[in-house]
This record gives sequence, structure tokens and C-alpha cells, in this order.
Amino acid sequence: MNQNEFDDPRVTAVGLFYEVHAGLTARFAAQFEEHGLSPVEFEVLTRLARSPGNQLRMTDLAAQTTLSTSGVTRVVDRMERDGLLCRRACPSDRRSSYAVVTSAGLTRLDETLPGHLRIIEQWFTGQLEPHELAALLDGLRRVRDAVHPCATAGSTRPAPTEEPTATDS
Repeated sequence: MNQNEFDDPRVTAVGLFYEVHAGLTARFAAQFEEHGLSPVEFEVLTRLARSPGNQLRMTDLAAQTTLSTSGVTRVVDRMERDGLLCRRACPSDRRSSYAVVTSAGLTRLDETLPGHLRIIEQWFTGQLEPHELAALLDGLRRVRDAVHPCATAGSTRPAPTEEPTATDS
């Protein structure tokens, strides 16, 4: 390999992406810990809260995260024990179930989100001009859709009509 290949802008782009991710991840983790959440628990709560009916099928949750289906099961088990979410049977498919954010989970997310947004603004979006951020978001979505086409699985499906019971929240 010659020196010019190491100077390739593609290598630089991926290297910068890793460095930014590592720096932001470290700042986020410390802030999540203050609220008793792991980074993956925050991601699960956020994805569920942003989904129709504050819920996703477990398989869709796995597709939207970096977790395997068994990894999602373990995280959901732990979060269910902590009262942050519950499972609900899928009314149309007995083999499927939904992970649903409870009121305690939404409260925890509400407590965590302001500090998270401050970190995002200070260390990420605030470093960019509005047109730069718009271009970055467009580019990231295109790359995400190419490398992780299931990342939005279940995010537009209508929510089941069954309402949570008092024991669900």
C-alpha cells in the first residue's frame, strides 16, 4: 500500500465518523448513568416513545437497534423488571409481542431527555450551521438505509387498538 491510499478521503470519513461516535457515546453514557439508564436502555425507550402507541413489535425493535432478537429479549426483560416497559401480546399474531413504554418509562425518559439534548446541542448539532446539519441528516439517512435497511421497521405501522391495562403502566 502506498501513502496515497492512507490519505484517501473515504478512510478519513470513516475515521472521523468513529471518532465522533466515540466522543459522543462517552458523553451520553455518563449522562444516562446519572438517570439510572444504560445507553441501550435509553435507545430502547426513545425508539418506543417515538413509535405509534409508544410500542414496537419485539422483532421491529431488534431491527431498529444494534441488538439481536435475543439481546432485545434480555434488555426488555430487565426493563420490564424495572417497570420501564411491559410486553403486550400482538392481537393479530400470537407468536409476536409488543414492547410498550410504561408511564414510569416515559417519566424516566422525560427526566433524561433535557440533559441529553443539551449534550447533543453542545457537542454535535451546535457545531454545525443549519444547512450543514440538513445535509448531514440527508446523507446519514441514505447511508443508514443502505447499510441497515430495516432500521425503521415498524415505525409507521398503526398501533394496535388494545389499550394498556392499569397493570401495564
